[in-house]
Amino acid sequence: MVVGCRQLYCRGGRTVKKNIGPLYVAPLAIWLLLFFLVPLSIIALYSFMSKGIYGGVVYRPSVNGYLALFNPTFLSVAIATLLIALFSSVLMVLMALPAAYFIARSKRKNIWLFLVIIPFWTNFLIRIYAWIAILGNNGFLNSLLIGCGITNGHVQFLYNKYAVILVTVYTYLPFAILPLYSTIEKFDFSLFEAARDLGATKWQSILRVLLPSIRGGIATAFLFTFIPAFGSYAIPQILGGRDSLMLGNIIARELTVTRNWPLASSISMVLTVITTLGVVVFLRMNRSSVEKVRNVTVSETPAGTP
Repeated sequence: MVVGCRQLYCRGGRTVKKNIGPLYVAPLAIWLLLFFLVPLSIIALYSFMSKGIYGGVVYRPSVNGYLALFNPTFLSVAIATLLIALFSSVLMVLMALPAAYFIARSKRKNIWLFLVIIPFWTNFLIRIYAWIAILGNNGFLNSLLIGCGITNGHVQFLYNKYAVILVTVYTYLPFAILPLYSTIEKFDFSLFEAARDLGATKWQSILRVLLPSIRGGIATAFLFTFIPAFGSYAIPQILGGRDSLMLGNIIARELTVTRNWPLASSISMVLTVITTLGVVVFLRMNRSSVEKVRNVTVSETPAGTP
């Protein structure tokens, strides 16, 4: 018989508990070891090696890959990448909040969730190229503006940072809606009525009751959108211009054009460290909020209550 992660069996007329939890975790541990830790260790090793004459690496210790990160050009690209990712993530969270609230309160939430997920049925690159058909000089939007007499010529919607932000928001918005919906659905909406009875307006109830209660969902939505936006490659490569060059494009250029693998590895390690720090901060925030709620619950429990 199996109870939780422990298996009960008889030995010599007595019941013995055997912990089989590690067997459940073993496939995941092997997967992470082979396809995450080993490749990450190789990247970390390459970042401290020297560049080969014809590309690749020479197994001679060097920190030139990290020293090159202080180049003004690289720093400007890093700042631009950070700003684009931050602005896109904030915009996605702001758009996802009312959408998730509407879905959580709707009687047809399954239909709305289906519509949120359905873009994933289409290939990622096809969805990016579809925006070229919409925003291009001969695309739908320019044709509509010219046909309505709003403009006399083509408007350059593509190949700038605004196109990158727009398509980034479109691509990763479901990753913000889903965790927010999951959090809002668990919210006790009777607290709204209690707040209104105490004189709070609808907006005050949202700002002082709802938002503090779903801070974990907001942090998760921001993290789920910031990490892929920060490491984005295809969107700025296809739709971006000189003002929207991002770190993902620099990594690809160093790997395929200049063949400076140590520099590409050092950039990748910096991205990994930044995203890991974001996850750690999120876990600490979530843990502190859970402990705070637990302490409040314990302090409000009357003495002698079981």
